[in-house]
Amino acid sequence: MLSESTVIASKAEQAREVIAQALERSSDVCLTCSFQAEDMVSLHLVRERLPNVPVLFLETGYHFAEMYSYRDEMTLRYGLNLVNVMPEHTVAEQESEFPMLYRTAPDQCCKLRKVGPLFKALNQYTVWFTGLRRVQSPTRAGLQPIDNFPLPTGKQLIKVSPLFDWTDRDVWAFAKEHEIPLISLYDQGYTSIGCEPCTALPDDPSNPRSGRWAGRKLECGIHIAEGN
Repeated sequence: MLSESTVIASKAEQAREVIAQALERSSDVCLTCSFQAEDMVSLHLVRERLPNVPVLFLETGYHFAEMYSYRDEMTLRYGLNLVNVMPEHTVAEQESEFPMLYRTAPDQCCKLRKVGPLFKALNQYTVWFTGLRRVQSPTRAGLQPIDNFPLPTGKQLIKVSPLFDWTDRDVWAFAKEHEIPLISLYDQGYTSIGCEPCTALPDDPSNPRSGRWAGRKLECGIHIAEGN
């Protein structure tokens, strides 16, 4: 039986090959980062080739205080080229018109504060790196390492998920081996971390995203092409 370190080394080499294949197509790239474990590992691997890669963070205004502190700490620690992707309206402006939209219409809230702003920002790039993995959710079971993703403008992105077949154990082992500090919210039992009002401890141990949106949905929409 192969040792864990050997398995992780093999998975990392495979991920590097996926990254290299994508960069052969274009150097006009970005990486979206939620600052969760898999995104930090993806960021580490992409930055081996592109230290100044634009790191897109969806600044919804609703994140945990711990997330903001961790984002700032990691940005300083690694000298990240951080791009805070902002919604059109502030939290106060949205709340004045649609109080607690995240409860009454979470799809609409995600559209206003995540999906729309990200798709607008992605128009500047050709290659989009993510930390998506198949085991994260039933909605991601068919994830491909390199795929095409159409934006609402009609532009086709090359969407790249280097960790597509990594397990949770793979991610955490790599982070430990490479001394990547992870956000403290994991210590409280969170397994998938989004906006604070829509994130709870998981209901289903087999589904890490079962604590998101009170079980009303599993995806915010940024990884769903329009019309799908």
